[in-house]
Amino acid sequence: MSSALSRGLCSPLRVAARRSISTSIVHNETILVKNNEEFVNKVMNNDKPVIVNFHAEWCEPCKILTPKLRELIEPLGNLDLAVVDVEDNAELVHTFEVKAVPAVIAIKNGLIVDKFIGLVDADMITNLIDRMSGKKKDGA
Repeated sequence: MSSALSRGLCSPLRVAARRSISTSIVHNETILVKNNEEFVNKVMNNDKPVIVNFHAEWCEPCKILTPKLRELIEPLGNLDLAVVDVEDNAELVHTFEVKAVPAVIAIKNGLIVDKFIGLVDADMITNLIDRMSGKKKDGA
């Protein structure tokens, strides 16, 4: 094949590399916490606020709350959800004094700013998420 001809042909990879695809959809990160180090790195040191959901597989209310939190937080780009299995993270349970599940703690700039225990009404969950994501001012 002549060099002029080969220069005129582009591989599909090179053509694709010239095109750029951008999207304005930004989703949050759901952090499945495996240990204390990961909690510190991905939750306490996170630039975004984080809703921390302490749950257990055997907990019936957790089976309702965890999917609801994911549904509400997933579309938000400025708020993350961390899920902590209490059976696998006893030290975190002790550190945050989790006495029952589900327990939800809101962390902003490495500080606990709000929390609730148990299955609460939808308005309370929505208000917490709105405050943490900046949709609603604290105390409003």
